[in-house]
Amino acid sequence: MEKLIDIQNLRVDFELRSGRVRAVRDVSLVINKGERLGIVGESGAGKSVLGFSIINLISKPGRITGGRILFDGRDLTKLNDDQMRHIRGNDISMIFQDPMMTLNPVLTIGTQMKETILAHMNVSDKEAEAICLDKLRKVYIPSPEKRLKQYPHEFSGGMRQRIVIAISLLTSPKLIIADEPTTALDVTIQAEIMDLLLELCEKENMGLILITHDLAVVSEVTQRIAVLYAGKVVELGRADQLISNPQHPYTKGLIQALPQMAGGKRRLNQIPGMMPSLLNMPKGCPFEPRCTICAERCKTEIPKLHELACGTQVACFECEGGE
Repeated sequence: MEKLIDIQNLRVDFELRSGRVRAVRDVSLVINKGERLGIVGESGAGKSVLGFSIINLISKPGRITGGRILFDGRDLTKLNDDQMRHIRGNDISMIFQDPMMTLNPVLTIGTQMKETILAHMNVSDKEAEAICLDKLRKVYIPSPEKRLKQYPHEFSGGMRQRIVIAISLLTSPKLIIADEPTTALDVTIQAEIMDLLLELCEKENMGLILITHDLAVVSEVTQRIAVLYAGKVVELGRADQLISNPQHPYTKGLIQALPQMAGGKRRLNQIPGMMPSLLNMPKGCPFEPRCTICAERCKTEIPKLHELACGTQVACFECEGGE
């Protein structure tokens, strides 16, 4: 399959008064055209920072300090602001967590959608409106002509998120980065939004990076899953394989912590301890202080990703063939 984006040894640092924090640590990922990748992990694992890095939305004191992000053969880390603006919102779109933080409350939906089109495409106002109506229909917004004249507060949470998805589709991007797009929605609406994203990606042959802490959601929508812990990828593999046969002890802990895994009136499972401070990382494996199968070398050496016989890549000494 043809590569869409190739992230190679990406590092993102934040220079704070208390010291340097490495939020993304030598992450390497490949996403092919039309492929759907899920990125999961606890809060603070570096998921959103990784997504923002791809479209160069890391604000100071953060910056990309190493690695490459190859998109259609171009290294995005080497582009200036004007060049990135042409790619951001045009070839790569992002869906943020809260639609009310994305939409301007004092502008109509139509004004905001047309503004995006006119910034990236050389079309007339009438042509821009036709594109807006087409995208609203694609996300199943009823009476799109009427909706264009309405303001964000006149919509429900699910409808607002559908509009944000419609805006991300306006320029027919090759890749959509969805950063926990269902966090603020109830379970029923979450399922609808996920089904919509899946349908659109398959119809339009778009790549998707779905950032979430919900393994149940990501397993239904994506084809592959990358598990992040303290800024590093600790497991990467096919979604069905990773869910049914997790290898890394952290991935096993995440799956066992799902409510449906407890059943009946038993206590929910949990991973003991908490993620280490990025200012004071363990010398060896970052998961070692919380791991139940760690060995002596885990305290002093950092495991590298290696491929197992099942095809999953895992960074763990105690997994088959770890090094």
